[in-house]
Amino acid sequence: MNKLFIKFVPVLLVYIALFSCFVESVYAQTYALSNGDSVVGINQHHTVADRESLIEVARKYGIGFNSIHNANRDLDEFIPGDGADVLIPTSFIIPEEKKSSIVINLSEMRLYYFFSKGKSRYVSTFPIGIGTDISSTPTGVFKITHKIVKPSWYVPLSVQKEHPELPKVVPPGPENPLGTHSMRLSSSAYLIHGTHRPYGVGRRVSHGCIRLYPEHIPQLFSIVPIGTTVHIIQQPVKVGQREGRVYISVNNDDQLEGFNYLGSVIGILKQKNLLDKINTEKLYETVEMKKGYPVDITE
Repeated sequence: MNKLFIKFVPVLLVYIALFSCFVESVYAQTYALSNGDSVVGINQHHTVADRESLIEVARKYGIGFNSIHNANRDLDEFIPGDGADVLIPTSFIIPEEKKSSIVINLSEMRLYYFFSKGKSRYVSTFPIGIGTDISSTPTGVFKITHKIVKPSWYVPLSVQKEHPELPKVVPPGPENPLGTHSMRLSSSAYLIHGTHRPYGVGRRVSHGCIRLYPEHIPQLFSIVPIGTTVHIIQQPVKVGQREGRVYISVNNDDQLEGFNYLGSVIGILKQKNLLDKINTEKLYETVEMKKGYPVDITE
């Protein structure tokens, strides 16, 4: 039996109870928050079979295309080859906890939802698609103001100019870009929603909205109440700890031209009084590689 499944059985049972639309082969990751550790999950491996693409493998494990691509840059995304070993980056450094809120890290293309069940705290995390360089997703603090099942898409004027063939309103259905569920953010024209093009999850492809896999959006929709605070940040480097060891994750963010990745990591390590615990060579190598998942850099 999969070691990851054994270790997180209690958490998965809670997750199944919370989400009636749980899909066994494609699920979001949910973890208990305890002991002050900020690194959760375990990376896995997958052997390619039946001409699978990395896009298919990513969805099977509930991760975005950016995650699987950055972790396996030596493999062709469309034809990795039957028998190829694929690293599945299902470990994460969670952002600073904000009670009963959503945290979206644009650099990571990942959403985190913090919630309570009884006296226990949990975090569920989902891969997302976000805005392009031209129509970027805004950072800031918002709230969920509306939740809609089977939403209609009122095509923005900017999109109508690009695609005059589109109707002004796209009704619910398989061709609706919003998918089956949507949640509107305050003070903006942006939504958290599903998609009819799941290959866009883990990519910068939207006009600024946040997209989830079709199987993920009903899961998130079912537990996020109206009024939930949404923090949208752009944090390409993160530092975390698990069982006394120090980890960093570095995501390459093309939108942050000239960003000092090494200096940022060192600054965070210094702030957390962790500089004397790390291996400098491991630090430099991890920053250089920008694999996007937590790497142990402890001395």
